[in-house]
Amino acid sequence: MSGRPVFLVTGADLAPQALALLTDYDVVYAGKAPSEDDIVALCRRHDPVAIIVRYSKVGAAAMDAAPSLKVISKHGSGTDTIDKVAAGARGIQVVAAVGANAAAVAEQALALLLVCAKAVVPLNERMHAGHWDKATHKSVELEGRTVGVIGLGAIGQRFAKVADALGMRVLGFDPFAQNLPAYIQRCELEAIWRDADVISLHCPLTADNAELLNARTLAACKPGVIVVNTARGGLIDEAALLAALRSGQVACAGLDSFAVEPMPVPHPFHSEPRLVLSPHIGGVTADAYVKMGVAAARNALAVLDTQVQGKA
Repeated sequence: MSGRPVFLVTGADLAPQALALLTDYDVVYAGKAPSEDDIVALCRRHDPVAIIVRYSKVGAAAMDAAPSLKVISKHGSGTDTIDKVAAGARGIQVVAAVGANAAAVAEQALALLLVCAKAVVPLNERMHAGHWDKATHKSVELEGRTVGVIGLGAIGQRFAKVADALGMRVLGFDPFAQNLPAYIQRCELEAIWRDADVISLHCPLTADNAELLNARTLAACKPGVIVVNTARGGLIDEAALLAALRSGQVACAGLDSFAVEPMPVPHPFHSEPRLVLSPHIGGVTADAYVKMGVAAARNALAVLDTQVQGKA
């Protein structure tokens, strides 16, 4: 090490465009799948001034192991893997690359919705097995249907815009969103449960909304609803969703995030044909990788620069 202050990246890499911004710092990588203990050990060894969070969690123990730590910067928009209460108590700022992966995640949500509505996976499997189901199959037409978008940040609003372009009626719930476009009809959750043909989750995971979709709320939904989740797995009671799929209350679900990641093997979801699964890759595109890395680096540097100026 050069003796320069350290940026710790809780992953194995960072986009070259982001690294180009950090030439005044040493960059230390935690590896592809670091544990919380790994991060604590690296903090103790290198005493970073900043942590860029890609994988795993950063809690109080890591913060206490790095007395020089000033900022924790999320490589993405969701900060639920960072103990923000502990950070605040220690004067450590938490920042996020809000909007950097909005296009990628909204596109993944759209892909999951279309795969569910058009039965892409089972039809593909049937075709490969030599079947021709044109006379018996009926897909769901999305034009004229109602989609309930829960969470109206950069990703939720981008998804809502695409849904509107498809001719869907868009209901939106987000108590914090301001200045919504005219095509989003703001409403309460009860209206979404009652009226939505599709529910798409785009909100952060908090103590207040954990298992937002559960046995009670799923029972309140329209029979045959489609569920899409590209946000956080903890927003859904997975056992309740599985039961709703098996009963037909939920027609199909497209999921890109899960309560436990990586998903354990075996998992009850593996045997449910009306589930379309992807391994939390909604924000993983070549473009988003660069956007998130650059934003994470810039956000951290802005905090450090502000603190330096404050001491001048």
